[in-house]
Amino acid sequence: MRVCKPAIGLTTYGTIEQPDYRVPEEYVHAVVRAGAVPFLLPSVTADFSEQWLEHLDGLVLVGGGDLDPKHYRGAGHETVYNVDAARDSAELRLTRLVLEREIPTLAICRGMQLVNTVLGGTLHVHIPDAFGEGLSHRAPPRVPTPHDVFIHPRSRLTTLMGCQRASVASWHHQAIDRLGAGLRAVAWAEDSVIEAVELIDNPRLIAVQWHPELTVEDDPAQQALFDGLVEMASETGQWSSASCRGSTR
Repeated sequence: MRVCKPAIGLTTYGTIEQPDYRVPEEYVHAVVRAGAVPFLLPSVTADFSEQWLEHLDGLVLVGGGDLDPKHYRGAGHETVYNVDAARDSAELRLTRLVLEREIPTLAICRGMQLVNTVLGGTLHVHIPDAFGEGLSHRAPPRVPTPHDVFIHPRSRLTTLMGCQRASVASWHHQAIDRLGAGLRAVAWAEDSVIEAVELIDNPRLIAVQWHPELTVEDDPAQQALFDGLVEMASETGQWSSASCRGSTR
């Protein structure tokens, strides 16, 4: 009997800060805990995107540095940091493909902003400029901080997490401004910053602005995001094929 686990790709940080392709271990542990096998995807070239998807059942678009504002027709800002042209190119291409093919995807922080950008949406380049400083979404110098989010009661996210209010690890200074085509906001912070979105016609996307990987060990609602991704990948990906799940002789 041969039993396979879903293959989940994780995008990686580029080489702007360090000369290696890497991802924080919390992402990897959360994927493994959900019952999948993680594969790291270096952003070497956008041409790899098509080949990667031939071997993956699902994808995690991880956080990281800022997307170049030119991709969403935004203005430059002194707080924009770690812009990586190679990473932007590779991940924008990859995001387009997973949305077109409806491949199960968990988009986190930068990942949610990528989804919105690919679908024609825009971003607030710096949250304090648009929403003031009443609520901190990132503590100085660029470290996580907790706050609550409020989730729409009739959303797939509420069903998945099992709650309408959650304490999350926030680590961003940008946010969705205009929603991309086909998206709807389903969670907000107290200051009205959009904290999660869903595709109206595609249930295989989970997109949150916060960092669930940082609190999965203590909060089952956050681990449920990774569990939900892997469950979808199990049902729709290569893992579900008879050649993978059936007996071999």
